[in-house]
Amino acid sequence: MVSKKVLITTDSGEKVEAVAPVVLSASRATDIPAFYAKWLVERFRRGYIVWVNPFNQKPMYVSLSEVRAVVFWTKNPRPLMPLLHEFDNRGIHYYFQYTLNDYEQERLEPAVPPLERRIATFCELSQQIGPERVIWRYDPIMVLPSLTVADTLERIERIGERLRGATEKMVYSFVDIKTYRKVQNNLAKDAALFSGGDVVSAEPSEMQMIQITEGLCRLRDTWAGQGWELSLATCSEAIDLSQFGVEHNRCIDAELLKRIASHDTDFVYYLNYGEFPNHEDLFSSEPTVVLTPQQLKDKGQRKTCGCMVSKDIGMYNTCPHFCVYCYANTSPSLVKKNIKKHQETGEGLVQC
Repeated sequence: MVSKKVLITTDSGEKVEAVAPVVLSASRATDIPAFYAKWLVERFRRGYIVWVNPFNQKPMYVSLSEVRAVVFWTKNPRPLMPLLHEFDNRGIHYYFQYTLNDYEQERLEPAVPPLERRIATFCELSQQIGPERVIWRYDPIMVLPSLTVADTLERIERIGERLRGATEKMVYSFVDIKTYRKVQNNLAKDAALFSGGDVVSAEPSEMQMIQITEGLCRLRDTWAGQGWELSLATCSEAIDLSQFGVEHNRCIDAELLKRIASHDTDFVYYLNYGEFPNHEDLFSSEPTVVLTPQQLKDKGQRKTCGCMVSKDIGMYNTCPHFCVYCYANTSPSLVKKNIKKHQETGEGLVQC
C-alpha cells in the first residue's frame, strides 16, 4: 500500500511531485485539532501540505487529492468541531483518538483545558459524530509516589462514569521514559514528583501493568453489567494482556474505517485489497484474499505499533499543550519559537 506520486501546482505556481496518501494522521506529533484546525481546513482547500521530515529536515509535498480518511489525535477537539462539515462535504471519513487523562494535581499537562471541560467536550463530540468515532485514550499511565496504581484506577473510574455510553473503546499505554532523552530531561525539571528524583521510576513495572489492567477489566465488567460495553486495548505495548481480553490496538484501524465508511464501497475495497477498484476495466477480477493487519501495517512506525499505512502530517516542537512527558517536544522555549515563526511567516509548523 504505497502512496502514489502526483504532480501538484504550489501556491507560487511551481509544479512539484507530491505523495498522495489515502489515509491521513493528524497528528501524533502535535495537536492539530486543538491549535491548527483552521490551518488544516485551509490546506484542504488549497490541496496540499508541505511536511518537513523531523530527522533530516527535508521538506516533502503531500497532496490531499486522494485522502479518503483522517484520524485525528487530540486533547481538545473543540476548535475543530464546528469545521467538521468541511470534511463531510468532501466525503472524507474521520474519527478521533481523544486523550483524556487526569494529571491536574501533578500539572503534567499544564496547558490543556480543565478536566471538567474536556469531559464535556468529549460527550458533545460523541453526540455530534457518534460514540464509535471517539476513542478514549488514557495515555500515558505513570506511577508516582503521589499517584499509585489505586489512585490511577480511581481517576479513570471517575472519568469513565462521566463518559458512560459516549465511547466504545478505551486505549491505554504506559509511559516510556528510558527511550526518549528529551522526556527524561523535561521530567527531571519536576524531580520532586519522583522517588529520589529518579524519573525512570515512573515507568510501571510489569506487575503494576498487570495490576492496572486487572483494575481496568473490573471497571469494564462493572460497566458492561450496567449496559455499557467498553472494549480495552493497549497502544504500542510489548506486554501480552490477551488473557484479560485486552488486545494490541491499531490506532489507525482499517477495520474501524470499514465500519464507519461502509457505504463508501471503493474505499472499503481499498482497505481490503490495498488498491482502488478499476471501474474502467470490465474484465478485471476482484482479488480474493483480504489483506491482514500485518500486511497493512505502517512499517515506518515502531515494531509494537499496529497502525495501518497512513501519512502523519504533524511536526515536532509545535504543540503548546506542553505536556511534560511528551516525546514530540524538546522544550517549551523551542515550541514558542516555532509558533511565533509560524504566526509571522506561515512556516515552522506543518508548513504552509
